[in-house]
Amino acid sequence: MDALGWILVVVLFAVGMAGAIFPILPGVLAVYGAFFVYGLFFGFGEFGFWFWLLQTSIVAALLIADYVVNAWGVKKFGGSRASVIGSTIGIIAGPFVIPGVGLIVGPFLGAWIGELLAGADMKQATRAGLGALVGFLSSTVVKLVLQTIMIALFIVWIIAN
Repeated sequence: MDALGWILVVVLFAVGMAGAIFPILPGVLAVYGAFFVYGLFFGFGEFGFWFWLLQTSIVAALLIADYVVNAWGVKKFGGSRASVIGSTIGIIAGPFVIPGVGLIVGPFLGAWIGELLAGADMKQATRAGLGALVGFLSSTVVKLVLQTIMIALFIVWIIAN
């Protein structure tokens, strides 16, 4: 049973890291779920108040930052609310509509279309699209770094206790 527990934990970590790049996957929630799987298989004794406080704070920060960083990128490049909404739709739909490159093209096209629908000219729509792309890529880096920290904290906590 120990092997099954560790396999599930590692699979959830892998899904979590893939979710930092592919927004359709649960990302940070998979990493957080791995802690509960570990606890169910091996006990929650190693985890105390500080572990859960740190990990839950990172999860909350990631969930908030995911939207804020993307919106920041669009706004920084002069995009409107319509381009933020379009970018969000593009992030989710892009990989399905344009397999292979949709993950990168989706946020750009979503913001670009949203901005055009809001009445902006082509130059402004293109700037908003670039901002969406910058925001998406920045958000991905932030997620990768913070989720790596979550996993490292877990490993250190298990080894230390």
